[in-house]
Amino acid sequence: MAAQSYDRLDGVIWYDGKLVPWTEANVHVLSHGLHYASAVFEGERAYGGHIFKSTEHSERLKRSANILDFDIPYSVAEIDAAKKLVVEKNGRKEAYVRPLAWRGSEMMGVSAQNNQIHLAIASWEWPSYFDPEQRLKGIRLDLADYRRPDPKTAPSLAKAAGLYMICTISKHKAERKGYADAMMLDWQGRVAECTGANIFFVKDGKIHTPIADCFLSGITRSTVIDLAKKRGFEVIERRIMPDELSSFSECFITGSAAEVTAVAEIAQWNFNPGGITKTLMEDYTAAVNTPPKAAAAA
Repeated sequence: MAAQSYDRLDGVIWYDGKLVPWTEANVHVLSHGLHYASAVFEGERAYGGHIFKSTEHSERLKRSANILDFDIPYSVAEIDAAKKLVVEKNGRKEAYVRPLAWRGSEMMGVSAQNNQIHLAIASWEWPSYFDPEQRLKGIRLDLADYRRPDPKTAPSLAKAAGLYMICTISKHKAERKGYADAMMLDWQGRVAECTGANIFFVKDGKIHTPIADCFLSGITRSTVIDLAKKRGFEVIERRIMPDELSSFSECFITGSAAEVTAVAEIAQWNFNPGGITKTLMEDYTAAVNTPPKAAAAA
């Protein structure tokens, strides 16, 4: 897709209960969500016109809002229906879908309990998050300076806009150094995740992944864990220290945007994208392209 400002794309956006032309879906500069990061969002993909695990994403959006002490004034079913409508009206069966909820402009201060809660949903064409060839060969990751915060200091289990500030900084720094992304440690120096994806490692035919208690346990992460178990792979969720990375043979990351992407390098550690990674890439592709009714029957 040719480079174009996201506020000037063609199509419609669902905004507080109705479809509006893309360029009219605007937010005032004195919105609380912009100043104080009182906003939550989801990243989803539609395949063949069907949003993969749409309801799970809508449920998480509602939970994230509750963690940030506000309630989205639409039910999960209403959010699902609005997302489906946006994908249909924008006419892109292969699409990225972005619901966003935020506090409005009625009060401009830290406390804003009476502000209106807004919800908008957009969809657009967004190809693979990483170069398709590199996804197979393995991307290169930097080691981020910033760490995922202690859950006692931030709402770590919400998909909250403010938590991505350090992700943007870390990804920018990594890209300037020639990397595709960065791996982040947690506040205790243990392996956590990438800037927008969960991470997995393979050793002796077993899959290892960090315990997701200070960062999101992604919906794609859960999907891939289920796919791996169906294949008979043992999946071990545990604490992983950086000095263990040299003992792993394969590495891959997962996320709605990243899907399943092989990793060839993290700073000084190297990996060889192998059979388990490739199998799970193929299984995930098959899963997201299976129509919901067929998937339920299976």
